[in-house]
Amino acid sequence: MFDFFMSVMQPTPGTRVLDLGVTPDRTLAESNYFEQAYPFKSSITAASIEDAAFLETAYPGLKFVQIKGGDLPFPDDYFDVVYSSAVIEHVGDRRAQQHFVSEILRISKRFFITTPNRQYPLEFHTVLPLVHWFPQPVHQKILRALGKDFWSHTENLNLLTPGSLRALFQPCSSLDIYKYRLLGLPSNLVAYGEK
Repeated sequence: MFDFFMSVMQPTPGTRVLDLGVTPDRTLAESNYFEQAYPFKSSITAASIEDAAFLETAYPGLKFVQIKGGDLPFPDDYFDVVYSSAVIEHVGDRRAQQHFVSEILRISKRFFITTPNRQYPLEFHTVLPLVHWFPQPVHQKILRALGKDFWSHTENLNLLTPGSLRALFQPCSSLDIYKYRLLGLPSNLVAYGEK
């Protein structure tokens, strides 16, 4: 997905990028993979509701901003690109997801947002097959019965299909949905374009 980002966004050293939703987790090799791979570290602002200030030391030139959620603390059109990987499914109900997208469109000229595809047979957070295909209330009830209470709350997991992701961007003049494939099936979605 990083290679796809570089291909479609074609950033330069002067491109101001916000990575929205970095993690303080340092145990997984893929944590904050954008910061690891992006060649222009001093052009990155990283933001999270969690404290990930260590990124400023790990990647000199990068700026970290801790946010509270809701409205983003940046002026209109401040960034050239907002990059957000696997965050939108954790911001709450559709209304909260719509607000998340509206804020991204407000503060940036272009966007690149990834999320797991609800239509993929395996749900990556719970590593359970197929049960996420039930209507959300039934899915959440099954998760509670299986002892996965955290993931049974809409504010912690609210999966999107290509259609529901596209609907969050209406009206948006330029939107593409790319389907990243795993084992031949679309496992992740990328919404990208410009407002």
